[in-house]
Amino acid sequence: MKFVVDTHTHTVSSGHAYSTLLENAQAAAEHGLTLMCVTDHAPSMPGSPHFWHFANQRILPRFLHGVGILRGVEVNIMNSDGEIDLQPHISEQLDWVLASLHEPVFRPSDHQTHTKALLNVIASGRVHALGHLGNPNFDFDFETVITAAAEANVLIEINNSSLVGSRAGSKPRCEQIALVAKEVGAMLTTGSDAHFAHDVGKFDQVSELLNKIQFPEERVVTTNANRFVEFLKRRNNSNLDAFFTL
Repeated sequence: MKFVVDTHTHTVSSGHAYSTLLENAQAAAEHGLTLMCVTDHAPSMPGSPHFWHFANQRILPRFLHGVGILRGVEVNIMNSDGEIDLQPHISEQLDWVLASLHEPVFRPSDHQTHTKALLNVIASGRVHALGHLGNPNFDFDFETVITAAAEANVLIEINNSSLVGSRAGSKPRCEQIALVAKEVGAMLTTGSDAHFAHDVGKFDQVSELLNKIQFPEERVVTTNANRFVEFLKRRNNSNLDAFFTL
């Protein structure tokens, strides 16, 4: 399975990543990507940028090194009510909002609490995808959450970084999540979760996993640039005209 979109990348602005946006875009071009989402951590994550960083993404060029640039964020799920840490008037300006549970922001709790948080963030209608769900520190009801995501047109991320050890114990859980997504009809996105330019567009482990379970390619939005843009269009993004000729 070949991927042409990376929906999860970090720059130095995240505080614990090591490459600039230009360096990431160059790596994306070298790895054959068509589109790349910029998803620095939202303000509640220690070391992350001020909300002005996200409000000002309108100045970013639509193309760098020939790669289309999607203006985005990785927001933090703050609590079991599904609140996220970016004001609506800012997040609604962005092309792409990825929501994740992170230990420094949301203290790991129990299966029921995590499930409630994920269901509520889906129901909020404020996010496009759920990030790195395989983290064993945040156990949840796979079938209930993934079914709700499918019904709400929210993507489930399969995260390459999780499959190579960034969140220990994630790999078998990611496979279970992908299998449930296959069964209930959910759509997937794939993110490198790159914190260094070298890793942008690297999906070797994701490809191996999805091929192993024979996940339908047409339900992976990152295998086709137009499919991804059409997904965003269905979610009422209105400023993506530059990408419709890809």
